[in-house]
Amino acid sequence: MGSRFPSHQLSNGLYVSGRPEQPKERAPTMSSVAMPYTGGDIKRSGELGKMFDIPVDGSKSRKSGPITGAPSRTGSFGGAASHSGPIMPNAAARAAYTTSGAVSSGGTGSVSLKKSNSGPLNKHGEPVKKSSGPQSGGVTPSGRQNSGPLPPVLPTTGLITSGPISSGPLNSSGAPRKVSGPLESMGSMKNPGYAVIHNQAVTVLSQDDDFSFRKNFPKLILWSLILLFVMGFIAGGFILGAVHNAILLIVVVVLFGAVASFFIWNTCFGRRAIMAYIARYPDAELRNAKNGQFVKISGVVTCGNMPLESSFQRVPRCVYTSTSLYEYRGWDSKAANPTHRRFSWGLRSLERRAVDFYISDFQSGLRALVKTGYGARVTPYVDDSLVIDANPGAEELSPDFVKWLGERNLSSDDRIMRMKEGYIKEGSTVSVMGVVQRNDNVLMIVPPPEPITTGCQWAKCIFPASLEGIVLRCEDTSKNDVIPV
Repeated sequence: MGSRFPSHQLSNGLYVSGRPEQPKERAPTMSSVAMPYTGGDIKRSGELGKMFDIPVDGSKSRKSGPITGAPSRTGSFGGAASHSGPIMPNAAARAAYTTSGAVSSGGTGSVSLKKSNSGPLNKHGEPVKKSSGPQSGGVTPSGRQNSGPLPPVLPTTGLITSGPISSGPLNSSGAPRKVSGPLESMGSMKNPGYAVIHNQAVTVLSQDDDFSFRKNFPKLILWSLILLFVMGFIAGGFILGAVHNAILLIVVVVLFGAVASFFIWNTCFGRRAIMAYIARYPDAELRNAKNGQFVKISGVVTCGNMPLESSFQRVPRCVYTSTSLYEYRGWDSKAANPTHRRFSWGLRSLERRAVDFYISDFQSGLRALVKTGYGARVTPYVDDSLVIDANPGAEELSPDFVKWLGERNLSSDDRIMRMKEGYIKEGSTVSVMGVVQRNDNVLMIVPPPEPITTGCQWAKCIFPASLEGIVLRCEDTSKNDVIPV
């Protein structure tokens, strides 16, 4: 019984409708001869060499496209050849080409084809091979040279930090070494404060930034008073010897005692009087402050791009640190410095630094950048949070104190020492005195161009004192509750 719909039987015996599919003719595989890399040699240039009747070495020609039945190889290439682009296991070995990129190892076998190169030669007359990019697949050619530094390995903590990814030397795997702070050289690891001192963002303060009554008092007036008292003593002694009248000498002695008392009083209590002046100075509101106005701002501290760490206690995230070591000099003991007098305390070591930070005003809530870094002039009045008295002859020194002395190459022989450390850490409450500067919607507190005088405090018998640069005032932070920021 016939059917009007054509059908046919498959090879498995199943009948399906439709006509059997006609086999398609396979398109001929076309191959083209790829132009080999000649390296500047006409003998390998193919048809170009024939035009000049030069015998052509046909053994170096390569065909593009897949080649079946290619021998397997081990992926070991002799010499220092470099490659670019993945090399598949079933592809021909194109060792005559200079390529760049990742290398994939294949099967077994070997490749021994002549290589041609161009470019600069080394001292043995051989071409210099270079490779750019990482290599994979276990291929380790000898004499390979990478172009450019290895990419640093990012930390896996996910913490976003400021500054460059790696600020120091890399180890053998290309990852940055775990060293805190930027390093100038490997020798800086021996001294923890070396890298901080040589950073431009850090202001290194000296002993000259401390309050000194002799520095504030005018030199001309001081020498004039000394000259007048010398003349007075000479005249009083002459009158006493000639006329036997001691009135002039008594007046000169009384005046000299009064002036000397004023000098001693100001030397001992001058710093305390200045801190009282700063506390009485009214706080300004940043919202209403004008550009160029000298103000006092009180608020909470926030670290900037480069926080500090205290030298002895290792308190992190500070904007100001001060660690000083004093020595007491007796009659036959050594001097701490060239100007150290006997029976007094002399400064032996001082580490005092400041950086830029932010302050949030209590009055208006605005945030301002305080420019105390990059070598700015700063006058600190920060209370010491730690005082250590050490007498090696009477008691044993603590291990931390001995370690701190050893890091700075300071001897711990039979000397009576005293260490003081103060700091301003993030979250502390401070008072800042400076000039307001507005620049592109950025509110800053900068040092004033001229020193600010406190004026005479006659009720306390305090002479005028000058305040240079930005004034920082902070009480002992160890006794206050730190505000988290």
